[in-house]
Amino acid sequence: MNDYVHIGKMVAPHGVAGQLILEHALGKPIPFKGIATLFIEKNASSFIPYFIVSASAKTDTLTHLQIEGINTREATALLVGKKVWLTQPDFQKLVNKNSPLALMGYMVQEKGKSIGVIQEVIEQPHQLLVTILYQGQEAYIPLHEESLRGVDHSKKTVTVELPDGLLDLYGSENPTK
Repeated sequence: MNDYVHIGKMVAPHGVAGQLILEHALGKPIPFKGIATLFIEKNASSFIPYFIVSASAKTDTLTHLQIEGINTREATALLVGKKVWLTQPDFQKLVNKNSPLALMGYMVQEKGKSIGVIQEVIEQPHQLLVTILYQGQEAYIPLHEESLRGVDHSKKTVTVELPDGLLDLYGSENPTK
């Protein structure tokens, strides 16, 4: 799954000719120029490729899409509510570098030690949460003014200062066997 990046989901049909509305978190209007394929999640970890016939950016978060083989409003029903993914290279072409989603794949560091690669970005009203794999478990790391110390885009790192004991919730440094 590291080769794919979750960008949003299909939220509704548009019109009667099979267009869909994609709600995404790419941080800017996206007309999908130069992107031929997107992947829609059929079920967990099962992605089906769909070819983009046309795309029209409506806002910073909404794009109207026409997908090959989806030609009626009824045909859109199978895709509405489904998560949409891009390959990592296509994602990098489209994402706004100032968008929180651009942090996908960055290494989180605390006190000079790498603790995990960002797997998911969750936007909340007063902070961002990122998920990493920490000692084999999914861990939630808050990013807000008290915890975020810096982002180095050239090194693809996010430096944090976490509350005492936060990582202890997800495992110990020296697990006993």
